[in-house]
Amino acid sequence: MLTVDVLIAGGAVTGSSVAYHLTAHPGFDGDVLVVEADPTYAKAATTLSAGSIRQQFSTAVNVAVSLHGIAFLRAIGDHLAVDGERPDIGLHEGGYLFLATPPGRAVLAANHALQTSLGADNVWLVGDALRARFPWLTVDDVAAGCWGRTGEGWFDGYGLMTAFKRAATALGATYRTGRVAHLTRTADGAVTGAVLDDGTEIAAGTVVIAAGAGARDLAASAGVVLPVHMGRRQVFAFTCPTPLAGFPLLVDPSGVWCRPEGPGFICGLSPAAREDPDAPDDFTVERAFFDEQIWPALAARVPAFDQVRVTHSWAGHYDMNHFDHNVLLGSVPAVPGLLVASGFSGHGLQQSPAVGRGLAELIVDGRYTTLDLSPLAYERFLRDEPLVERNVV
Repeated sequence: MLTVDVLIAGGAVTGSSVAYHLTAHPGFDGDVLVVEADPTYAKAATTLSAGSIRQQFSTAVNVAVSLHGIAFLRAIGDHLAVDGERPDIGLHEGGYLFLATPPGRAVLAANHALQTSLGADNVWLVGDALRARFPWLTVDDVAAGCWGRTGEGWFDGYGLMTAFKRAATALGATYRTGRVAHLTRTADGAVTGAVLDDGTEIAAGTVVIAAGAGARDLAASAGVVLPVHMGRRQVFAFTCPTPLAGFPLLVDPSGVWCRPEGPGFICGLSPAAREDPDAPDDFTVERAFFDEQIWPALAARVPAFDQVRVTHSWAGHYDMNHFDHNVLLGSVPAVPGLLVASGFSGHGLQQSPAVGRGLAELIVDGRYTTLDLSPLAYERFLRDEPLVERNVV
């Protein structure tokens, strides 16, 4: 039997952030083993995501988490340099632009007030100010917009993950290819380790579930319910012949989003809840989804998009927390030795710096010391007290 101090199930961006922050913690001198089923990460949400970060949330903890995240990303070369090599994730602070029609103006205003009170550099734009900033937009039906002047944008998500992994490995973490099949427990419910799909038994003082699509079943093996399903998300890349200077990550009132990517753009739309079944193995792309639901909204909002050419597309997954669309994080009551990070609902990449640090602090210090993440605790699900996030894209 293999024995380690901390076993992390899942080695994508969240698991690797935990591994890095744990091995970098001055109070930790134990063994860290990360078990990842697919070391190519070809189908990982980290690899297939749109790679963005924003402070435009409706809950204080999510705003604080992303403020921490952008500070980390700006200084990533300092944090994650290995042997003098500084990672570059191509961070581009182009901002998010959320648009609201008259019925949504009050919510957008309340969100903006919260965000700026916490230090976010978000600008309220109406009328001529909105038209002047983004002259290529159609805003006749828009009551207001909120734009992240700094601190919001997009980056190479795969690059962030590999930088975390490389730094964690340099600090002593071990990565192993395999799948954690189930957790092992004592008679009173405490988690003592896990068994891999090849039969390897691992004893661990602490187990962290950061397994994305596999998190729900793995938690269930310890008697823990995660209200999470894997929703398929389609991303379409296209080119536009008209130059559009200063294009941000645009979030239309319809829910359609679009941002620059290289010489073109990428876009997407989250399906309605009734059309978002649990589909962890479905990576199909439906061109009709772009033609019938995304493109009409884009062309109406940006007239230059009336003529675009789709160049490629792909599908990935969000681990959707259908309880309240926020990550379920931290310890689990009555299950000592277990920590979870699941149900990010599309926010995992941008939240990984704060979540990794927070879980490392729980393991070493027994509490959050840098940023209070307790509002995201798993216990809220057991208490039926949702932390409602209104800005889900």
